[in-house]
Amino acid sequence: MNNITIYDVAREANVSMATVSRVVNGNPNVKPATRKKVLEVIERLGYRPNAVARGLASKKTTTVGVIIPDISSIFYAELARGIEDIATMYKYNIILSNSDENQEKEFHLLNTMLGKQVDGIVFMGSNITEEHVLEFQKSPVPIVLAGSVEDTGQVPAVNIDYEAAAYDAVNAFAEQGHRNIACVIGSLSEPINQKKLAGYRRGLESTGMQFNDSYVVEGDYTYDSGIESFEKLVEAVERPTAIIAGADEMALGIVHAAQDKGYHVPDDFEVISFDNTRLTLMVRPQITTIVQPLYDIGAVAMRLLTKLMNKEAVEGQEQVVLPHRIEKRQSTK
Repeated sequence: MNNITIYDVAREANVSMATVSRVVNGNPNVKPATRKKVLEVIERLGYRPNAVARGLASKKTTTVGVIIPDISSIFYAELARGIEDIATMYKYNIILSNSDENQEKEFHLLNTMLGKQVDGIVFMGSNITEEHVLEFQKSPVPIVLAGSVEDTGQVPAVNIDYEAAAYDAVNAFAEQGHRNIACVIGSLSEPINQKKLAGYRRGLESTGMQFNDSYVVEGDYTYDSGIESFEKLVEAVERPTAIIAGADEMALGIVHAAQDKGYHVPDDFEVISFDNTRLTLMVRPQITTIVQPLYDIGAVAMRLLTKLMNKEAVEGQEQVVLPHRIEKRQSTK
């Protein structure tokens, strides 16, 4: 345990504690010779400034909390990378926690991080409820959502337009002449998936197609649920010829399940996925996907948080919608 204090450094370097504090905090009002002497003593004694103690004096710990459903998900890993890089650029440290999308755990982590005196929080979760909003509003520090939808717009957030993206995917299929388009989606209790489903419905309407209940299958974002969803779709009275997948892992499951049953992608089934994680390039055929700029969503969320932490004016810029596009690969013709 390092028990060397600022007092020990000051005594050893024969300067005041205020001088040591200035050196540690990079204050320019220190003579170069004095700065050099203090830094040598810090090095020799192995003094580590206590971030929390420093935070009590300045009310800032330059630490940001990041609450994420599951860092082992490639989707959240890419978002977290964008957050981390911008945090580093602005000299913030990060405390990262996995919430497993368990509301009790999410609120516990939130309060633990506030107890650690973080200066702000980036929160990710697929189901932001009214209770979440109330908890966020109690927070003494700013909170920004990344890749997470909160319908009332009370919490700053960075996303793409999920509804428009799903609509674009339906239209891309319709232009290829498809009339039987299925949608494999995450849980419909989640706002993001409600938006994707609304875009899917609007796409069908705009191209004169009927909505067919048996063409919508709820999965849980996993590879296995992609396989199970495909097996359900194959049993439909009129088999779909095109499938929109709500996440890349599910898309991989769909493509492999089709191949295992002797079908060919894209000849028998065309597939468009959501997200564009690197999984889409690791499978054959490579998967056509809606490009959701995951790294940028994380980076922009962190940048927005730095502005809020510094009390910069961000009126009208708290709901950021980044552009999406469809990247055509080999799972479509």
